[in-house]
Amino acid sequence: MIDKQKVKSLVDQWLEGKDYFMTDLVVDSDDRIVVEIDHKDGVWIDDCVALSKFIEAHLDRDTEDYELEVGSAGIGQPFKVVQQYLNNVGNEVEVLTCDGVKLQGLLEAADDEGFTVVVKKKVKPEGAKRPKLVDEDMRFAYCEVKVVKAVIKF
Repeated sequence: MIDKQKVKSLVDQWLEGKDYFMTDLVVDSDDRIVVEIDHKDGVWIDDCVALSKFIEAHLDRDTEDYELEVGSAGIGQPFKVVQQYLNNVGNEVEVLTCDGVKLQGLLEAADDEGFTVVVKKKVKPEGAKRPKLVDEDMRFAYCEVKVVKAVIKF
């Protein structure tokens, strides 16, 4: 079986000095290797090919037969690593909490512990005839959400 740590080390070695980062690595029992990378400005197919060739050059097909897939994290896919949150600060995101609450707002900040989303809420001020929209900062720890992904607008 292909050693996942060895593949991770190869990916890390290729990523060194580049603005890319790894979002996921899977090595299953059938020696199917799936590597996902991302970049703030998107992923180029040429870079996926280069990473794939780099990994293949350091693994021996005579020792173990494997299937290798290298791709991007994908537009509209849920965030998997903190760097994706950091890259999307200032963008609209959709959040599904572990409690099943779905909300949408502006990703205002992110750090190693969690992130802050600004959502619009209707509030009826005392004495007012109609409710008005106000911004509310909502802070989440990563463990409090099931899914967070960028909102795609055309």
